[in-house]
Amino acid sequence: MAQNLVIVESPSKAKTIQKYLGQGYTVLSTMGHIRDLPSRDLGINIQEDFKPLYVILQRKSKTITQLKTAAAKADTIYLATDPDREGEAIGWHVTRVLKNLNKPTHRILFYEITKDGVKHGIEEPRDLDMNLVNAQQARRIIDRLVGFKISPFLWKVLYSGLSAGRVQSVALRLICERQAEIDAFVPEEYWSLAARLKTAKGITFDAELSKIKGEKAKLSNEQETQAVVDAVRQAAWQIEDVQTKRVKRNPYAPFTTSTLQQDAFAKAGFTTKRTMAVAQQLYEGVTLPDGETTGLITYMRTDSTRVSPQAVGQARDLIGEKFGEKYLPKSPRMFGKKGQGKVQDAHEAIRPANPQLEPDAIKSSLTSDQFKLYNLIWQRFIASQMQPAQFDQTTIDVLAGDDYTFHATGSELVFPGFLKVYPEKTHKEDNHLPAGLENGEALTCEELLPEQHFTKPPAPYTESSLVKVLDKEGIGRPSTYASIISVIQERKYVVSEKKKLYPTEIGKVANQLLTTHFSELFNTEFTRQMESELDKIETGEMAWKSVLREFWSYLEKWLESSSKNYSEIKKELVEETDEICEKCGKPMVVKWSKYGRFLACTGFPKCKNTRPLDEDSPTDDASAGAGETGEKEDLGNCPQCGSPIVLRSGRFGKFYACSNYPKCKYTKPYKTIMDCPRDDCDGKIFQRRSKRGRVFYGCSNYPKCDFVSWDEPTPHACPSCENNYMVQKSTKTKGDYLYCPKCKHKITTSASE
Repeated sequence: MAQNLVIVESPSKAKTIQKYLGQGYTVLSTMGHIRDLPSRDLGINIQEDFKPLYVILQRKSKTITQLKTAAAKADTIYLATDPDREGEAIGWHVTRVLKNLNKPTHRILFYEITKDGVKHGIEEPRDLDMNLVNAQQARRIIDRLVGFKISPFLWKVLYSGLSAGRVQSVALRLICERQAEIDAFVPEEYWSLAARLKTAKGITFDAELSKIKGEKAKLSNEQETQAVVDAVRQAAWQIEDVQTKRVKRNPYAPFTTSTLQQDAFAKAGFTTKRTMAVAQQLYEGVTLPDGETTGLITYMRTDSTRVSPQAVGQARDLIGEKFGEKYLPKSPRMFGKKGQGKVQDAHEAIRPANPQLEPDAIKSSLTSDQFKLYNLIWQRFIASQMQPAQFDQTTIDVLAGDDYTFHATGSELVFPGFLKVYPEKTHKEDNHLPAGLENGEALTCEELLPEQHFTKPPAPYTESSLVKVLDKEGIGRPSTYASIISVIQERKYVVSEKKKLYPTEIGKVANQLLTTHFSELFNTEFTRQMESELDKIETGEMAWKSVLREFWSYLEKWLESSSKNYSEIKKELVEETDEICEKCGKPMVVKWSKYGRFLACTGFPKCKNTRPLDEDSPTDDASAGAGETGEKEDLGNCPQCGSPIVLRSGRFGKFYACSNYPKCKYTKPYKTIMDCPRDDCDGKIFQRRSKRGRVFYGCSNYPKCDFVSWDEPTPHACPSCENNYMVQKSTKTKGDYLYCPKCKHKITTSASE
């Protein structure tokens, strides 16, 4: 019997495929890349036309030995790495490692890890697509050039260890620009005026002022609002116009990577990284109740909304059987590719590999995260082939006297259509208005409801909204969104607080430097153009070396321009202060280190006095450590040596410390939350920050007491199990609530109060 070696990337995928192929096949995994550019050197010979100097990854030596041994025994080698640029490149690297064996080698693609999907892939072998390989090589080399050539600029201006990334730095720029908009925002006052109206039959509804003398109503202050209230209080009210029309709401297309990440964040609270990790598990295979191991979804890195006719037919069969013919459109609903190029349509949309496997039927075989994500993907796909939802939308215009028009809008669901499977939140306009109203009908004004408002700044980015704008602007590719967001947080350029992304101080400064001195590189237009050129390499429309040469010509010019004035740039970052050095009497200035900003004496190097500088994180109270006048608050004296206590910032957040440090090393927590809930502990719970910048809550007696919580604890006892504390949580659907980590009981914040 012929022996065949199938090489994939993931061990779990290898196990699933091995079961389908059986005897005659050996399935092994590379566990990701086996070769790459060296980690500490540039690894690119620019003089030899950007020749990449790949090295075998040290941690993969055993894997390579295993692959070589199996390949020597095999008659044929099949490269079944992931069906994208990265997978094509990994397959090519494998051929470079095994090239001396001279064995027949084929490229095969598994878009779904099912029996049919694997069989189809084996039956359609092809050669490696070097356009795909070269597109990945070009991306890797360009990103390496940016990282290795521009990061030193940050080291020389700020401190070593910082890094710049071609795409990540643009994402950071978006977050910083949004935060700058928020910081600069000046709220403006405005008022709304609603009227509670009653019909002759005693039915009430609310309408809001929309026009004054035919023009759009605009009430800027209380005086203007009161003038309108006085004018309409005694006015005659009557219905000017009533219209009801049937409207349809069409279903959404099946998921792409971007829309899956957005919906998983909104509906399940998943980060992009968590979404992609769980999707990978569903793609690679899960063991079902009958003992069969199969992949549950198609490949999860895609820009396309296209679906195969076979899958559409399976969905339509299920809809007809489960929901009835009235939920089934007369003809299949087809979705096209999202982009303009062939690259965008390389794969199908993300869908269930077998729509007949309903989420509830296999729930026992899935983890909680796997069920949530599979359920979301299944619902979205099935809903995409269902009838539109239908609403009766009613609009009412009401006249108050001759000059004032009030408006009410409502809608009522008359046929759920796709919402039967893929429910959505009720929108404000989906409220019910009374039926049977007629033009000219008189109304009685029961109550006038003026309300003051203030305009709000743009919301900080969440992972979901950032992915949406990255996708819209063509920055990066779906497979990179999760790593982009992870990297800027790991570099401590961005922190996530209550699911919102905020730039840190070092993130703001790094962004300022990069966008000032490399503005042509770190902008959305250039990044979008580069992605387009990488796509053209993939389709064979551009040569990868020509793209590299052109990019390097730009980068050389930008590097030369930025290297002329390091000292001037550093001076611009130094901030003068009113602080005086207590050791030599000279002024103190603000400088940067890898732990953030600090005060340093201008007498350096003769005087090396430094002091930590108190800083506020994006969600800190700006008045922390200060009185109402803005002057520094007296924090008392050190109980050990009597010196004044000061507020300092360290690697893991703020803390109180003795000003006589390092002679006296007394510290105490900043912002104590509550007493430690452990019965045998007298410590205090306070806010800290992990090495990756994530906020958590721990005990001041650590390491003796290991109490820790990612959610802020509160001394409110659980009414269900009498646990002596609960934690605060918040979601879009539930709002603010308290949660017991012991028995999982939940109560609303209002109920707890």
